Amino acid sequence: MVDKLFHQFPVYGYMKNQAIYEPTIEDEYTYDKIIEANAKYLQEQVEGENQLAQEKEDGTGEEKEKARSKGEKDQGSEKADTVSGDEKSAPAAAEPQVEITREQLEDYDYLLGNFFIVDSTTAVDQTRINAPGLLDLDMTLEKDPSVPQILIYHTHSQEGFADSREGVQEDTVVGVGDYLTEILQDRYGYNVIHDTGTYDVVDGQIDRNSAYDYSMAAVEQILSEDPSIEVVIDLHRDGVAEDRRLVTEIDGKPTANFMFFNGLSYSALNGDVAYLPNPYIQENLAFSFQLNLQAAQFYPGLSRNIYLSSLRYNLHLRPRALLLEVGAQTNTIQEVKNAMDPFAQILDQVLQGAVG
Repeated sequence: MVDKLFHQFPVYGYMKNQAIYEPTIEDEYTYDKIIEANAKYLQEQVEGENQLAQEKEDGTGEEKEKARSKGEKDQGSEKADTVSGDEKSAPAAAEPQVEITREQLEDYDYLLGNFFIVDSTTAVDQTRINAPGLLDLDMTLEKDPSVPQILIYHTHSQEGFADSREGVQEDTVVGVGDYLTEILQDRYGYNVIHDTGTYDVVDGQIDRNSAYDYSMAAVEQILSEDPSIEVVIDLHRDGVAEDRRLVTEIDGKPTANFMFFNGLSYSALNGDVAYLPNPYIQENLAFSFQLNLQAAQFYPGLSRNIYLSSLRYNLHLRPRALLLEVGAQTNTIQEVKNAMDPFAQILDQVLQGAVG
């Protein structure tokens, strides 16, 4: 019934999403910048960020060194925010399970209400969110396993899960990145670099004040060394209330929901955020949207849609740059890893031009 309401009354779906989600991805350093530029209107939202991170994480982490792990260069490489006990099932997707037509997507209210969540710090209109601008941009990639084409990294490498063991990297979002790398290389034939550098630990303590600056410098270095990389994925996990679980069922397995996160470099209060330029905002949006559309059709209920915020989040580094939040601290590691299989499938579909 709720899903029917989403489709029949998109504004209802939009307002529901707005009401149930508060972002935790912002880092205090970047927020301080926008506060100075925009009359401190984001101060309340920022003050809890590092406090939440400190409460959720053990705070010890790894020593702050960049242990970049590269894949072999010659190798081929929700609207369903589900509260505990209220899981939603979706079949394994050999073919689309839901049909979403171009005509539907050309309805702005339907498009916004069913695919986006707009943070109060930013704003959008039909010049940014429209079917041609999102569907007609070519996001395809000619696969060449002889060179790296996909980079996976983690601005917040210490993010863990409900059953993570303290100090065990494979139990963090980095371990999830290892699994996604393996799938993309072994199953789909991409050459992938997985950067396992640590950017959110200072003096042995979690400190995300400058994490995006640190990760940006590292990613820029990787891209300068491997300019063949065209897809850049910053893989995170979300933070939610302790009584919420972001989980659905795919092919009989409990699977964490994921969410795409886009920064628009645009403040609802003061307009363009000039010190965070991004020439690829529309391409970033089109990439997220085409992925989310595939998820909505092949795996209904898996994606929590696209969250739009006011800053940049290093998405300016490539047109096909993506920030993906998989599950939350209340999910198990296996639930989150299970989400990497359908995500890899929809990523390959978009990159190989099978969008529809």
